[in-house]
Amino acid sequence: MRRTAARLNGPERTTDAAPRNLTDRLPGDGPRARPVMSPVRKPAARPAPRGGRPVLLAVAHGSRDPAGTAATRALLARVRALRPELDVRCCFLDLAAPSLPTALGELSAGEPAVLVPLLLGTGYHLRVDIPGALADAGPPHVRLAPALGPSPLLAAALADRLAESGRPAGAGPVVLAAAGSSDPDAAADTVRTARLLARRLGEGRPVVPAYLSAARPTPQEAVEALHAAGHRDVAVATYLLGPGFFADRAAGTAARWASAPLGTHDALARLVADRYDRACRPALPGRADHADQADQADQADHDNRAAVPRREEAAVLR
Repeated sequence: MRRTAARLNGPERTTDAAPRNLTDRLPGDGPRARPVMSPVRKPAARPAPRGGRPVLLAVAHGSRDPAGTAATRALLARVRALRPELDVRCCFLDLAAPSLPTALGELSAGEPAVLVPLLLGTGYHLRVDIPGALADAGPPHVRLAPALGPSPLLAAALADRLAESGRPAGAGPVVLAAAGSSDPDAAADTVRTARLLARRLGEGRPVVPAYLSAARPTPQEAVEALHAAGHRDVAVATYLLGPGFFADRAAGTAARWASAPLGTHDALARLVADRYDRACRPALPGRADHADQADQADQADHDNRAAVPRREEAAVLR
């Protein structure tokens, strides 16, 4: 059977011999050291922000694969096209330049910015690495936006990528292949995204979360379990931003279809802009953000309607 897959980016391995997710400590690791980042450069002179708006400084994971870095820059080009009034800049946590400390150091004195993590969920980078870099650089005028996921916009992009892979609507269960993390909050975010995707597809089929590192089941294990349960047609939804080592692994299962990573999907570009806008708005005491309310409503509705697919999902996770 023909499997469709494309290489678009995701978290990278740290060495050629030992691939690992940089967000995690693996069993037997010692205390987690802060990633080595290049020293902060002297701030460079820049023009005043366009229209007085804060800079949108996007921070991505980074990759050794040039296609991964290119995918990040292509996504931000889509954001610029969507919001031409914004000054959109890019930096990376590791493996690519400019680094986050360098980009923070290049902000002009007092120049406001919103740091938008191009990360699909909460994890060590968002809880420790990025706040640590902000504390070291000491820019009180930089606000930190939340991670991109979970979000109904990501579910929409995942559904479109599945359709592009050749999977017909209602064809069978789906395995959501995420990078994986040992952080419980990150795993919970992946489970929530799987439920949002099941609701978006609206087929009554299970969407099983799986992990390319640090957690189980792996995508291959999830596909095999679904085959053993009698599902011949299984698809893998690649829950990564672009090409790299993990995207190759997601494409290499025994599933009939494997989608391309999210790449430059319009919904993803809109989500980056939305995270920026939400961080720019002042918080109102006792009032949830509109996008948060929409996410919560989506999940509550799905949870009330998905008892049978979730029993199948639980069987795979066991």
